[in-house]
Amino acid sequence: MQLRYSFRVYPSTGQRTALARAFGCARVVFNDALRVREQARAAGLPFVPSAELSKQLTLAKKTPERAWLNEVSSVVLQQSLRDLDAAYRNFFDGLRGKRPTMGPPRFKSRKDTRQAIRFTANAGWKITTGGKLRLPKVGDVAVKWSRSLPSAPSTVTVVKDSAGRYFASFVVETDPEMLPATDNVVGIDVGLTHFAILSDGTKIDSPRFLRRAEKKLKKAQQDLSRKAKGSKNRAKARIKVARAHARTADARREFHHQLSTKIIRENQAVAVEDLAVKGLARTRMAKSVYDAGWSTFTAMLEYKAALYGRTFHRIGRFEPTSQVCSACGVKDGPKPLSLRVWTCGACGTVLDRDINAAVNIAKAAGLAVSACGARVRPVLVPAQREETGTPPEAPAGDHRQAGGNLRPLAERMSIR
Repeated sequence: MQLRYSFRVYPSTGQRTALARAFGCARVVFNDALRVREQARAAGLPFVPSAELSKQLTLAKKTPERAWLNEVSSVVLQQSLRDLDAAYRNFFDGLRGKRPTMGPPRFKSRKDTRQAIRFTANAGWKITTGGKLRLPKVGDVAVKWSRSLPSAPSTVTVVKDSAGRYFASFVVETDPEMLPATDNVVGIDVGLTHFAILSDGTKIDSPRFLRRAEKKLKKAQQDLSRKAKGSKNRAKARIKVARAHARTADARREFHHQLSTKIIRENQAVAVEDLAVKGLARTRMAKSVYDAGWSTFTAMLEYKAALYGRTFHRIGRFEPTSQVCSACGVKDGPKPLSLRVWTCGACGTVLDRDINAAVNIAKAAGLAVSACGARVRPVLVPAQREETGTPPEAPAGDHRQAGGNLRPLAERMSIR
């Protein structure tokens, strides 16, 4: 399987200038190719293929208006055309229903705070014996190696983020690392008060990184708003705001990585619920939903399960996990969010809402999870008057239980 390893790089002043030139050339090539296709579409002409765009790029490099494209690696420009093809492919797949709907490709702006270029193997880049990254027409860039690469990388993408930091992202082929088998399985229910609730009763508190950093972010944003537009001080203030947000995002990502790795290592199978995050983000809880980062966390669980030989399940979002008793399986309808503990009307079990949902998620995925470890508490339910004896005049099947549900007496006895 393919994995991506990202490392921080520290280019010198001259190398930053060379990278900025490469970012600009890649952006211009992307916009020129997009303009050609948009003009053909407006004129009712067929879709311009990639081979024709590549020929037009070669001719454009020989003109005085685009001669400066020769100052950067030709692979960077060709990969920019591949990025445009990928954008169109995703757009068309969305129209066909093969993936979530997304808009058509848009023109890139030189004011975009995030820039990226990609070098493939035929570009001639390499990692030197001194541990530096040698990029064509850029030079040897210092890299902060936090870990070793498992195999020789096929491509490298140089990224400049909104905080002005540079990263080198390598794509490598790696074999799955099979962990020792275990009998543990777990269902995970995510939330806002607790980030994750496991079917074994474990509750992981939500770190709320954005909420904790709001005071500093607010001050940095206020300082930015007071700076004159177009001034150097405003540019410096914008970098401070971006770095504050980057620190928050880095802390959240680190938390996701540590928790997902721990869960995958300790359990043979993991089950999660497919949540409608976009729908929840349109409510008053939008900031907290985005601060939690559920989608990123579940994506980490999925790829780490494939990497370490574990099983990953994702159940449907319409599964009534909060409405079903995990002890007896009786569904007694939806409940308000304020109700955190409830008693099953059929078996009398006292259930924690979140742990009960986590157990039901595991059961819906086909995992053999017992509700015994889910902090459920059975209580004594007094026998109803009609349960003490069946009157002769009562019709068969007219036995009622507490809560008004109609269930045969024999079935209720088997449940208990």
